[in-house]
Amino acid sequence: MNKWSRRGFIGAGLAGGTALVVGVAIRPGNPVGDLAKDAAFDGEQLVNAWVKIGEDNVVTAITPHTDMGQGALSTMAQMLADEMDADWDKMNVMSAPANGDYVSGEMARHFVAPGLDLGELLEPTIDGAFQLLAGSMNLYLTGGSFSIRSTGQKGMRVAGAAAREMLIGAAADSWGVPASEITAEKSQLFHKASGKSATYAEFAVAASEQSVPAQPTLKSVDEFKLMGTPAPRLDIPSKVDGTAMFGIDAKIPGQKLSYAAVLAAPVPGSKVATLDDAEARSMRGVTHVLNLGEFVAVVADSYWHAQQAINTVTATYTETPTDNLDQAGMFKIFDAALNDAGDEGGDGLVDEGDALDAFASAATKVEAEYQVPFLAHAAMEPINCTVWFHDGEAEVWIGTQSPLRCRSAAAEVFDVSTDDVTVHLAHMGGGFGRRSDANMVTMAARIAKEVDAPIKMIWSREEDTQKSAYRNATTSRFKAGLDETGKPLSWDNIFLFHNDPADAAYVPYYDISSQRIRAVNDVELPLPFWAWRSVDHSQHGFFVESFVDEMAHAAGKDPLEFRMSMLGKSPRFAAVLKKAGEMSGWSSATAANHGRGVALVRSFNTIVAMVADVDMSSGSPLVKKVYCCADPGYAMNPDGFAAQMEGGIIYGLTAALYGDITIRDGAVEQSNFHDYQMLRMYESPEIVVEIINGNPDDIGGGGEPGTPPIGPAVANAVFNATGIRPRKLPLAGQSYSV
Repeated sequence: MNKWSRRGFIGAGLAGGTALVVGVAIRPGNPVGDLAKDAAFDGEQLVNAWVKIGEDNVVTAITPHTDMGQGALSTMAQMLADEMDADWDKMNVMSAPANGDYVSGEMARHFVAPGLDLGELLEPTIDGAFQLLAGSMNLYLTGGSFSIRSTGQKGMRVAGAAAREMLIGAAADSWGVPASEITAEKSQLFHKASGKSATYAEFAVAASEQSVPAQPTLKSVDEFKLMGTPAPRLDIPSKVDGTAMFGIDAKIPGQKLSYAAVLAAPVPGSKVATLDDAEARSMRGVTHVLNLGEFVAVVADSYWHAQQAINTVTATYTETPTDNLDQAGMFKIFDAALNDAGDEGGDGLVDEGDALDAFASAATKVEAEYQVPFLAHAAMEPINCTVWFHDGEAEVWIGTQSPLRCRSAAAEVFDVSTDDVTVHLAHMGGGFGRRSDANMVTMAARIAKEVDAPIKMIWSREEDTQKSAYRNATTSRFKAGLDETGKPLSWDNIFLFHNDPADAAYVPYYDISSQRIRAVNDVELPLPFWAWRSVDHSQHGFFVESFVDEMAHAAGKDPLEFRMSMLGKSPRFAAVLKKAGEMSGWSSATAANHGRGVALVRSFNTIVAMVADVDMSSGSPLVKKVYCCADPGYAMNPDGFAAQMEGGIIYGLTAALYGDITIRDGAVEQSNFHDYQMLRMYESPEIVVEIINGNPDDIGGGGEPGTPPIGPAVANAVFNATGIRPRKLPLAGQSYSV
């Protein structure tokens, strides 16, 4: 951890006043002199910089990520502040400008060649190539739980350490003393022998003239002052007092907004054939009714007027191949695809040992099939976007997980260069992957282009539920063979739709000598697919850990002990599982009509074990308590990390109990929270979280790993209480009577 081996700093730029801007080679070849014009204090955006110091000695961390409530920006600022020895009470953090210069090469490396290592000499060249690739992929992205484990580790910490060394170097030159004699603490510099001291701001200009260290020395864990502590989040005050600006709050100074409500075609792929909009056009405040093919838009002087008017619009739509498809028919198609693959078809993902022979000769054979439905993201803030095209340039106001994707979407609609698009970033009232798409920008821009005025488009909850993009439905099948003692000999899994992360279905931590995993991908989904919190882990966590429980039952062994018996070569996994068992009092008796279930999932480099206590007295699962032990390598902010575990559990529990987007005649049946149910407060369990810092050199994410284990933990608890094995989600509404 003491040396950063990825990329060095290549320059520093001077901002106005006494501001230091530490430049980072976000995109190789960018001259650092360009920083000066973009790092002024009048609100001008900062480019190619992670950190600046203001005249008031306030340090601002600039991050290539956005905020959707997870607190990651604050934690990244915390990491920078610790390495810089900055005063946490005088720290700010902001999202980087969406101008194309801030992208994550580390994310590109992860997607393309995560294990590539050609040595330190070639690393700057290789990293430069990945930065260029990241730029072409628009990888200014908040997702995949990358913020802390990638940008925090490889960007924020390095920027803070470099800035600290530059400030000390400037003070040493001014005071005529060795740099080794100067100490830094809470944004101040001290030379004990002479009694001299100064704020960081006093040496900001001089520091900017220092050469930038290529490999600044980073702190070891025992030197941390802020990292590893529950430092208060920087975004909380504005969210409490109401000054935080979300996308739906967008205003344009000096401009009167028009508002757009939309009605998309109910079946994906269809378009408006006929339109009756006479009543809508006559309603108060309405200025435009637009038939844009895939959707209709009503523009009015308020969102209420626009929505009331579009509610009167009637349309017919062109036919599609899925017009007569329903949920049962879809799963029949899935079954046929798996049947056609048989024992040899599909795309091979893992093939170790001889799973077929081991299964054939096993003393005990276990087989099972699992299904999960489509799921909506259901963020609290509905989809919205504000667009203004003027003077040949476009401006976009939005809360987004992917600012550069939004910039490109607007540029395409208006047929301008991306350099002529400015994206104004706002907080997000939840994202969960949905706001990494940019279709809302495309729609709002198309409306604004027709109206030639600044437009704020807002989707109704019904539109968000029925016309969105979804986590895909899928089916997974398993076979396993056990020997006479119940030891697993083979693991054979085939499933539909191999998306991301690529290793979500893998179980290398379980010691099973023969493993075979395949995916069938040549099946069409009837609804648009988009990333959903924890992506494929949300499905495979349920599949894998439900099947492991079935293996334990077939072996006649305790589910937790059965898992422990397969973790001899995976000590970190074993430690997490053991701790979860201890927290829950696993070996103690359960209350009447209660069941206890366990699950163990690694996702986004974080290992999480959960035990759920479920009350089945009513005949339907009521989760009373959840015990969660997680090993993220090192929790940079344990309070924030625990909060993310809690949030992931609630989000995953909602999906496990109620989440069910179904189709009839090719369209989504659900329309709002009355039929796409959320977990209520009275149903929310008590949650206990413990953290193990198992490897500070290899940290994991926090935003998503809390979601995958909760579904299988609850399903396994249902089986423990009732003897009935749930193999489909959602769990509520199923019959558990023998």
